[in-house]
Amino acid sequence: MSTYVISDIHGCYKEFLLMLEKINFSDADMFIGAGDYIERGINSYEMLKWIEHCPANVCLVRGNHEEEFASYVDLMLWLDKKEELNSDFNSNHDAIVLYETVKYLFKKRGVSVLYFDLYGTINKLLSDFGVNLNDLCRWAELIRKMPYFYKTTVKDRNCIVVHAGYAEKLEDISASFSSLEQFYLYARKESCQLGGRQHGMIIAGHTPTIIKGEFCYNKGDVFRYYDKDKDCVFYNIDCGSVFRSKMADAKLACIRLEDERIFYI
Repeated sequence: MSTYVISDIHGCYKEFLLMLEKINFSDADMFIGAGDYIERGINSYEMLKWIEHCPANVCLVRGNHEEEFASYVDLMLWLDKKEELNSDFNSNHDAIVLYETVKYLFKKRGVSVLYFDLYGTINKLLSDFGVNLNDLCRWAELIRKMPYFYKTTVKDRNCIVVHAGYAEKLEDISASFSSLEQFYLYARKESCQLGGRQHGMIIAGHTPTIIKGEFCYNKGDVFRYYDKDKDCVFYNIDCGSVFRSKMADAKLACIRLEDERIFYI
């Protein structure tokens, strides 16, 4: 049995399938996703359908893009209830009307579009795939069931898969983050500066290793950092796959925990 981790697929569904083929992923293996399966890329619908029917040997940790997607759905449902719109949850048309109503009210009140469907994911799902509110609610519910991190043990080292950063106690990160959940989803350089676990290994993504100036910049390859004081190994495996049309070195990465071997597509 091998344990594989992939992060920040961002709708790169074809590359994701190619990676599963490359590592010969089977029922005897374990796959752990480190979040951000959707948004930015062109195949969020396909990723959501895969998530909906993923096999039992898969654990999907939530990322900030899943968290935000679910919050957008919550906002639509809140408006439907508040304004007593009585939308038909089986109707694509009613879902589109509700979506446009939210956008209209945001614009009318001068609220930034950053707070609703920033990457147009829900809009694309509604317009290109005919989804309805029941579909959106079902996917949002799946997201709410995703853990913020996953713990396992490999070669006597505690391994933690998380989207952005892992910290044991809120007091360790309270100067920069209001909750541990915020740290799990949004930490960047703080993941190495403030986070970690004694004698552990943290596997995360969130900050692409292809972006110059970032703490984890590594020309699009997996970033590895060792904290001697904590005896903690940090891996950032977000190699910017969704940017491959603009950046030649962008790729999808996968790490096998048992031997820390890296695979790229």
